[in-house]
Amino acid sequence: MDPSALNAYQRNAILTASPAELTLMLYEGAIKFCNMAGMAMEKEDFEKRNTFLKKAQAIIVELRSTLDHKYPVWEDFDRVYEFIHSQLLEANIHNDKDALENALQYIREMRDTWKEVMRLNRQGG
Repeated sequence: MDPSALNAYQRNAILTASPAELTLMLYEGAIKFCNMAGMAMEKEDFEKRNTFLKKAQAIIVELRSTLDHKYPVWEDFDRVYEFIHSQLLEANIHNDKDALENALQYIREMRDTWKEVMRLNRQGG
């Protein structure tokens, strides 16, 4: 598939996605950027590590900003996002692979929980 067709497909997928699917895409993007940052760490490519971790941090900030405060659970999600963000900062500032792995673990858990919520909603509860 040529790059322009792929870009058009990806743009269309985003434009037609439901809010739940967009949230899932954000989790997947954060995981992808964390994995890329980890590879950059191994290669000691600090510029790429910084770029990828900043992208992952921006996604976490976006997820935090979309929390619906009318549900009591928003505070729990906010604390988890705050922790993930702090781990991403730690990974970037100190080239800390353990902090990156901690962040990745939590992002994956949040993604998996979100997938389960989506599945249950499709089934009607």
